[in-house]
Amino acid sequence: MGLKSLRKKRWFGIVTNIYVLVLTVFVIWMFFFDTNSLLIHMELKKEINKLERQKEFLKDEISKDKKVLDNLSDKKELEKFAREKYYLKKKNEEIYLIEYEDSIKNKNDE
Repeated sequence: MGLKSLRKKRWFGIVTNIYVLVLTVFVIWMFFFDTNSLLIHMELKKEINKLERQKEFLKDEISKDKKVLDNLSDKKELEKFAREKYYLKKKNEEIYLIEYEDSIKNKNDE
């Protein structure tokens, strides 16, 4: 199969067309090598999705914290929170911490 017979093939004429060659090089450049390539767009889209999920999580946390702050505006709730979270007590009052067996780490487990 010589060069003359290869030139007579229809696909050879299409592939060697200057417009097809330029278009092919352009498409390859845009997909892989350009600063705005398809690969970079895919990575940025993944990062955007991750940040959107984080944003939703943080919005939920903010709403929970707002509820806690609203509850802490009441003196009784504030006292309850201080007792449970920070083990604070009134004068002349004793606090007993009760630990259950499943919450205590055994020395053998460590």
